[in-house]
Amino acid sequence: MDFVWNQLPLGTWLITLFVILTVFGFCFFMYFKIVKRRAGYIFIAVAFVLTFVSFLFNLYFAYVLMVGLTVVGVTISLFANLGDLRAFLANPFKKSQTRSGKFEVEKIYNRELLYKTIETAVINLSKTRTGAIMTFEKNTSLADVIKNGVAIKAPVSAELLMTIFYPGTRLHDGAVVIHGNEIVAASVFYTPTTKPFAGKYGSRHRAALGISEISDSVTVVVSEETGRISFAVDGQLDAVDQDSFLRVFENYMDGVAEE
Repeated sequence: MDFVWNQLPLGTWLITLFVILTVFGFCFFMYFKIVKRRAGYIFIAVAFVLTFVSFLFNLYFAYVLMVGLTVVGVTISLFANLGDLRAFLANPFKKSQTRSGKFEVEKIYNRELLYKTIETAVINLSKTRTGAIMTFEKNTSLADVIKNGVAIKAPVSAELLMTIFYPGTRLHDGAVVIHGNEIVAASVFYTPTTKPFAGKYGSRHRAALGISEISDSVTVVVSEETGRISFAVDGQLDAVDQDSFLRVFENYMDGVAEE
């Protein structure tokens, strides 16, 4: 068997091994700090094993190919997450604010007051026929989706929500994402549903259904044409009137199925 140590001096062998470890260590670090995809970790680990094996058995072409593919793959991933890369370069020692799938204990807040605040905002938006889409994050993390929006991180208030969705403002397009009693982000865009359904619905309703199909979130949509209020939950759209909004909203948020 033609092993690499039979072909290279010890010093060259160790230097090459150091280069391999450095390249893959850098790739893994960049994924850990910026991309944060489990599939990326698996890809890098498999590529490292194949590269190391091809190096040991003196398979030069396979060795160069695996190193090249890994570097190209990580580079493309970094460009696809350019916003996070810029934030990292601006402050590489800042701790990540991205939440995991399971949330820590939330700050104590008045849930009843929060629901009334949302009701006030939604009914005012409905009366003025101001288009709006609000997503309330529950157990499924929307951290990856929020990346395409604008970070807000402000307490929920009816005035702020109505201001965000006021026509002409820079943030009125897209959705607001709310976690607990905090507006996490605005101008967040979802992949719309591809499911056909009866009735005339616009892009907001299709986007709301799209996010409800991939998470357990509750999304409220206000139509700018009719002022109609709808809920998107579990891939279903449910229209409600203003008088029953609060009751239905509380039931969805508390996990109580609507009849």
